[in-house]
Amino acid sequence: MDEQPAAPQETVTVNFTIGVGDEKLSMSATVPAGQTNITQILPVIQSLNNSLIEGITSQLAEIGSHVSCKAGCGACCRQLVPLSIFEAEALAAWIRTLPETAQQALAQRFHQALSSLAASGVLDRLLNMTKEDWIPESDARQRLAIDYLHQRVPCPFLENESCSIHPIRPLICREYLVTSPAEHCYDPAAMKVEGVPIPIHFFVALNRLGAQVEQETRGWIPLVFLFAWMKAGAHPGERISGTGPEVLYKFAKSLTEPELEPKVP
Repeated sequence: MDEQPAAPQETVTVNFTIGVGDEKLSMSATVPAGQTNITQILPVIQSLNNSLIEGITSQLAEIGSHVSCKAGCGACCRQLVPLSIFEAEALAAWIRTLPETAQQALAQRFHQALSSLAASGVLDRLLNMTKEDWIPESDARQRLAIDYLHQRVPCPFLENESCSIHPIRPLICREYLVTSPAEHCYDPAAMKVEGVPIPIHFFVALNRLGAQVEQETRGWIPLVFLFAWMKAGAHPGERISGTGPEVLYKFAKSLTEPELEPKVP
């Protein structure tokens, strides 16, 4: 007997408002009506994030301030990238869909990145950071971020100075936009970088939810640790689950909490 195609999942549109300072931000999203989890609705969160950023950059363009980031400029792709454990889960699932040869090539790039960081001593510092060192704006965290960037170790997903996973790139990468000359991003500690003001950070909210699931990782891992993290076969998204509206509400609620995470340099 021929298998019948699966019935399309029922969805529902949710309208909600988030307080941003003294203002209100209205958003709308279509989510599964039934059971889902935070990792499964990441595309919805990414779409909301894109809409917010597009609105901000359009407003800046109207006053003559334009984003200088573009394909081929991979300066910021050499930073320490905090990857939420839910984004790690989604990227791991995507990687496993790739042909075996592509997976092996990607694994080699991650290995090379870790080897370069190990040779410089930055990897040991990453592994030995204490809970206090990871406190927002701590000197240890800021020094590590700057020293990491100075190693010029490219993100393993960087190809020809462009992001090879652009449609599914991490939230923090979407929110790192500048209007200053692109070359300044090669050393923001020495040159002035004018970042696009983002009133509310989606990546911070996702990390907060992750911290509820994995306190030992603070809810995120350095992106360069992704292949090592994958070996555990973890599925953290299952811990933040419910109907689509329920999961989206949990994320929206996390957006409104006081910001505890610093911006990366």
